[in-house]
Amino acid sequence: MSLITIDQTKCRKDGLCAKECPMAIIRQWNKESLPEFIPGGEMICIQCGHCVAVCPHGALSHSGIPLEQCPPVRKGLLINEEQAVQFLRSRRSVRFFENRPLERETIQKLIEIARYAPTASNSQMVEWQVMTDEKKIHEVAEAAVEWMRAILQKDPQPAYAPYMPMIVAVWDAGIDVVLRKAPALIIASAPKEDANGLVDVTLALSYLELAAVPMGLGTCWAGLIQGVLLSSPNLKKKVGIPENHPHHYPMMLGYAKPKYFRLPERRAPKITWR
Repeated sequence: MSLITIDQTKCRKDGLCAKECPMAIIRQWNKESLPEFIPGGEMICIQCGHCVAVCPHGALSHSGIPLEQCPPVRKGLLINEEQAVQFLRSRRSVRFFENRPLERETIQKLIEIARYAPTASNSQMVEWQVMTDEKKIHEVAEAAVEWMRAILQKDPQPAYAPYMPMIVAVWDAGIDVVLRKAPALIIASAPKEDANGLVDVTLALSYLELAAVPMGLGTCWAGLIQGVLLSSPNLKKKVGIPENHPHHYPMMLGYAKPKYFRLPERRAPKITWR
């Protein structure tokens, strides 16, 4: 049975779906025929939804991506180039959060948006672990500090990152510069079967952090925690990352305390043209 259904009353037989299909499994014999799946096409369809999205007439539906679940692009919501540049440049890594909890519904909404990030072959294997318990988040930060403390005690020579002594000293003084008392810690992960797993995880988190900005939320990539997760199976298990998920990265999330009024400059890109 074909995965696609064509509404003959709407189809203009323009062949757009056949031309757009990345797997080349939709064909149209001539300008008078309707598009159709090639024999065996159902076995290699990656359910990307391009065929549904590219049809301007709403004539094609896919059993895995029903037309009624694919809202039309609203032209009134399109942003121009200048707006896009300002939005992307205004994203900041937030390290100071308001002392108020994050609603589960808000986090759920962000993750729902992040699922639209591209994944290799549309595999969609990214999974999420969310921590909102203040005590548990503190324990994760403490585990990172003890990991750094052990490194410093083992090798007092400057073979470690130069910021480690400062972080340990500040922690001992009662200040958390590891997770910054963020009200939520989100970890995206992917299984070993996902050969492009770390990229898929990174893209999903990038979508999430961009979606967080207009909600008044701030994010920060938790690199220190990632370092501990990579070297400590016990912590990885404690935060709930599945054992067969080697691809992962944590991110802090909370209501942003600071407001920003300028767009800081960055180094000019190094480009090699061929």
